[in-house]
Amino acid sequence: MNNILDCKGLICPLPVVKTKKYFDSIESGESTIIVDNLVAKNNIVKLAQGSGYKSVVEEKQKLFFIKITKEKSEKSKIVDVEIKDKKKFTIVVSTDKLGIGDDKLGDILMKSYIFALSEADSIPNDLLFINGGVKLTIDNSQVLDSLNKLIQRGTNILVCGTCLDFYNIKDKLSIGEITNMYAIVQLMNDAGNTIKI
Repeated sequence: MNNILDCKGLICPLPVVKTKKYFDSIESGESTIIVDNLVAKNNIVKLAQGSGYKSVVEEKQKLFFIKITKEKSEKSKIVDVEIKDKKKFTIVVSTDKLGIGDDKLGDILMKSYIFALSEADSIPNDLLFINGGVKLTIDNSQVLDSLNKLIQRGTNILVCGTCLDFYNIKDKLSIGEITNMYAIVQLMNDAGNTIKI
């Protein structure tokens, strides 16, 4: 039976996330994903290729229909588990916006990044928030749901106390544990890989 995933109108990275979740939930089978833009189509095809699935794309009335087939494979599951175990890393978030340029776009990109991170196969062991990044951990932050999901999946979230004091927002902290620079340095030094955004 061919499952249908209607991803029309969804913004990046939701079409890929929905597709990945579906195929992670089944041992084998197929699904037709419907998207309405070229970027989503290309990203889903790349996901299929990277996962070793077969994909066929058909375009009708300005919509893309991507039929993906996943075949049973015990070997790939073992390899995936081994790769996941080796990917231990820390992410340092030093700003509440992603990229340099327009602040509104930076807000959108950061929300999208944290959401995609919470849905990824490999998640950070530690997520450290310093300087302007601490603003993402306070009341009314647009990324709290994604940060909660990361905590539930095992990520340790630490927030710089000095930074919260500097911005006078310590009383608004909504997620994570307050820490100090010594602990942040130790975690960064002990991490196999540290990524700064």
